[in-house]
Amino acid sequence: MDIGLLTGVLLVCVLTAFALGAPVGMALGGIAMGIGYLTWGDGIFNVLPTTTESVFFSFTLLAIPLYIYMGQLLTRSGIGDAMFNASQMLIGRLRGSLAISVICVCSMIGAMVGIIGAGIMTSGSIALKPMLERGYDKKLALGVIMAGGGLGILIPPSIPMIMFASTTQNSVGRLFIGALGPALLMITLMIAYVVISCKIKPERAPLDSESRPPMTPKVKFQTLRDGFFSLLLIVAVLGSIMSGIATPTESGAVGVFGALILALVFKRFNFKMMKLAGFETSVLVSVAMWIILGATVFSNFHMLMGIQTMVKSFTQNLGLPPIGIIIMFQLIMILLGFIIDEFIIVLMCAPLFTPVAVSLGYDPIWFGILMILNIEIAVQTPPYGFALFYLKGIAPPEVTMMDIYKSITPFVMIKVVVLIITMVFPELVLWLPNHLMGQ
Repeated sequence: MDIGLLTGVLLVCVLTAFALGAPVGMALGGIAMGIGYLTWGDGIFNVLPTTTESVFFSFTLLAIPLYIYMGQLLTRSGIGDAMFNASQMLIGRLRGSLAISVICVCSMIGAMVGIIGAGIMTSGSIALKPMLERGYDKKLALGVIMAGGGLGILIPPSIPMIMFASTTQNSVGRLFIGALGPALLMITLMIAYVVISCKIKPERAPLDSESRPPMTPKVKFQTLRDGFFSLLLIVAVLGSIMSGIATPTESGAVGVFGALILALVFKRFNFKMMKLAGFETSVLVSVAMWIILGATVFSNFHMLMGIQTMVKSFTQNLGLPPIGIIIMFQLIMILLGFIIDEFIIVLMCAPLFTPVAVSLGYDPIWFGILMILNIEIAVQTPPYGFALFYLKGIAPPEVTMMDIYKSITPFVMIKVVVLIITMVFPELVLWLPNHLMGQ
């Protein structure tokens, strides 16, 4: 079968399976095996054992359960409340301080968990109701939670980055370090937007007029202490990677140990908490690994049939300049983000697009960060961005999906600006990893 026709058949089958509600991993793997058997014969089944071995015995992917377990421990140890309280105290009585705190807390949670949902669910649960009760503009309150929560896949450790590194055989450490520049730029621009918009329209974020008793020195010390310990865990995880003490996988174990220490510090440690965290981790890891296995089987079959050659030939025949090809890849991934989640986009697009980008002379680490930035935009974009539904799940009943759609617009524009800047200035990504880890 012609590879173009085969690609069309695979795409139609996958979209149909998703529309019918089929499990993602089973749909991708089953469709690949079914169509592979019809077009190739029994030989297609040789893909299964080799793919299973490469996926389930991957040292890189071992980081996924460690980081997810760390995240589960943190959400049950009061870490979100500790970071939020410390951030609020440091920012002080400033118009829009709650919104700024949400962005800061989401940044720190993203630096611990590596997935979008954790930041949205944690910050939304803690801050959305207080912001609405204090008279914050609904769109601003929803927007900062949605935008800040998306930082979970851009700020290392990021689960999609680990998947990208695994599927393209690139350095996870370089990806983690390279993401810091765009992440800091995005956080800065989002905070600047909150401050400027609240200054122009003060009614969007009234000053906190609640009559609360002043914090005693003891309470201030405890609040700062808890926030410092939270920050210390981030330093331990990222610092162990950047200093070369631990690999990104080993740093996940460092994070788990640190999360257990924090649970003891916050007096939340008990075996019931560990049991619940372990159970939730096993569920999430099982789902993630089935998706990875199914998507990898699908990707391997597609590549065996010659999709990389077709993509390369197609891009060459378009007559576009190299940067035009990169922009086209970004547009394709944005469209995919309307219908599938970030994990599947990475697993389907990374092995197809990255070799083409490298053949055009671009650095794979730079292209990987562009992909992550793109996915962060895609999964938060109407009508079917998956992250939108996380926020709807914890929002009060009076918050409609249209409210959420409207709230994310200015923050999506900020993220598009960061994507363009990163595309124009690759050194924003490459300078730090090259400086710390060499060329």
